Amino acid sequence: MIRRKRPVAGACALLAALTAGLVLPAGAAAGEPTGQDAPKVNLVLDVSGSMRAKDIDGQSRMAAAKQAFNEVLDATPEEVELGIRTLGANYPGDDRKEGCKDTARLYPVGPLDRTEAKTAVATLVPTGWTPIGPALLKAADDLEGGNGSKRIVLISDGEDTCAPLDPCEVAREIAAKGIGLTIDTLGLVPNVKMSRQLSCIAEATGGTYTSVEHQDELTDRVNELVDRAAEPVVTPVATEGAGSCDKAPTLTSGLYTDREEFGQQRWYRVELLAGQELRASVSVAADRAVRPDHGVLLRAVTVHDREIVRGEATGNGRTDVLSTGLRYPKPERDDDDTDKPAAEVVCLGVTHSFSADSGVKTTPGLPLELTVDVVDGPDGADDVASFGLGRGWWLLSALILTGFLAGLVWGWLSRWRVAVWRTN
Repeated sequence: MIRRKRPVAGACALLAALTAGLVLPAGAAAGEPTGQDAPKVNLVLDVSGSMRAKDIDGQSRMAAAKQAFNEVLDATPEEVELGIRTLGANYPGDDRKEGCKDTARLYPVGPLDRTEAKTAVATLVPTGWTPIGPALLKAADDLEGGNGSKRIVLISDGEDTCAPLDPCEVAREIAAKGIGLTIDTLGLVPNVKMSRQLSCIAEATGGTYTSVEHQDELTDRVNELVDRAAEPVVTPVATEGAGSCDKAPTLTSGLYTDREEFGQQRWYRVELLAGQELRASVSVAADRAVRPDHGVLLRAVTVHDREIVRGEATGNGRTDVLSTGLRYPKPERDDDDTDKPAAEVVCLGVTHSFSADSGVKTTPGLPLELTVDVVDGPDGADDVASFGLGRGWWLLSALILTGFLAGLVWGWLSRWRVAVWRTN
């Protein structure tokens, strides 16, 4: 009997899986890119004197970086415009002022000539200082123009030696321009101080930090970041919220970026027609040291300051980003409501309770990303008829039917087994 029961059980499980697969909705398609320009990547390489150290797989840090660059150049997608900038490659002296100017464009951002780029990389010799801040400013200038994705990949083996030009502040200034530029950082044989600084640079622009101790790790990570630049992305549109709803910009469906200072409130307006639904979400990032307890509040109110709905989130310092969202469906107009306006202005207010200790810069404000989506609202009658389950009703029905059929088969097998037992 065991040989008979297993195929039946397997058939029931398969039926349930197929049924679930049929009724589950397909995944949403990825967002379309906002621009058609080629993606741009600027590789920024530290060529300071410390790159002579031989502690990466038995070779110098410089040799490991050169080998990684050669492999990355071979694998760079054709559609990516790539450039290379150095820091600390040319000035060997002890004059700090001159050393902190030592950043140069080794290969211009544009269509890639692999042979020419490899020849330029081969000439590099570890030389001078580590002017990360100045190099990032110049690297951002290299990427000006166009509306495609822009990415800086910084590879360094030490912290900046050109303070008071703080690289973290430089990264925040770049992010505040709203040009959609991301900075990813990689630390060779990292220490605590360097890791903290490179992490801060990356977080300020929504990038990533990776510690690297082997040449193949460096190659793989840089390749991954270059490939990521070629993927279609939705570029946030820079906007500037107002201090009150009546002066706020009117937004349509899309992704927006803004800055909000400590203790400030930002307002935006959205027009909503009868029968439409507003879906909004906001994320605020702590791109500098803040106190542990903080929160984010997103409110939808009328132009007369009557709250419609709110979304809020709180944090305890264990994450650098807080997000929340809300939904507001505007009902369809009845035939008797023709005298009422078909459109409604909804005011979206963003408030956060991040706070910083004395000495922490409050400008520019914390980066804010707002998503606005205006869609056709749900059919109220259909929703009531489905008891609020929506499409889930079909899945529930299929599961009930599958369970009923499985029960019938199991009951038949049990009766047949008892009959056989009695006969024997």
